[in-house]
Amino acid sequence: MARATLIGFSAVAMWSLLALLTDASGAMPPFQLSAICFAIGTGVGLAARLLMPSQREEQKIPPQVWLIGIAGLFGYHFFYFTALRNAPAVEASLIAYLWPLLIVLGSALMPGEKLAWNHVAGALLGLAGTALIVTKGGGLAFDARYGFGYAMAGVCALLWSSYSLLSRRFPKVPTTVVTWFCAATSALSLACHVVLEQTVWPETGGQWLAVVGLGVMPVGAAFYAWDIGVKHGNIQVLGAASYAAPLLSTLVLIGAGFAEPTWRILAACLLITSGAVLAAKSMLLGHGRAAEARG
Repeated sequence: MARATLIGFSAVAMWSLLALLTDASGAMPPFQLSAICFAIGTGVGLAARLLMPSQREEQKIPPQVWLIGIAGLFGYHFFYFTALRNAPAVEASLIAYLWPLLIVLGSALMPGEKLAWNHVAGALLGLAGTALIVTKGGGLAFDARYGFGYAMAGVCALLWSSYSLLSRRFPKVPTTVVTWFCAATSALSLACHVVLEQTVWPETGGQWLAVVGLGVMPVGAAFYAWDIGVKHGNIQVLGAASYAAPLLSTLVLIGAGFAEPTWRILAACLLITSGAVLAAKSMLLGHGRAAEARG
């Protein structure tokens, strides 16, 4: 379980590159970028199938798995882009980032799972740290005029947390199925691009490299790693630790020279790290299910 949890957390680490690579990719509109990146992510899955043929789907995939996977990957991005078009980015992003907390709370409804106080407390500390990162210490200004955008951001959080929790109910479905989720998301994003956006292509080789980087890692390999984590890892720990993504993203931007270190980032680091350690208390101390099994 610990190994699968670490693999799942590697997805969070890859998602921390999203802001830097997206900024470096130029002015490509979101659905066009999504279509291209998920096409590359599909290629990542196809390459993995060639290298690990034993991972190919040997059984028939239940219809609900297709619905869960496509709704999770495409639905999240569709509603997130819609939220950003209809509400200020700060408030919309923070609402959308309720999904780790929803994963932790929702895990109590999963068979064989037990929700402890430290899981909830850890997730809340992570949410507080994320609020410091997203708002830049400037507070929030929710406005009723943007109610539709806020609602769309809420749908994002519900979709991704539901996708993560429901995927756990199908542990025997191989991770290679994510290949086809990526392919469907690419096709649906392309359709949205054709209807809603004007095509803009990268202007430099560096921008193309950023697009490829997005498709290989945060919009590619990350979803395969996340699938392993939510199916076979400690989902409460993984949910709470997911709040590290905005912090790691900010640290990457600082390292790249696009942001400056501040007290706010230090405070967020302490909150998110403390929350992750608190949520993982049982696993780190070797207690929990393993101890119960020995007893």
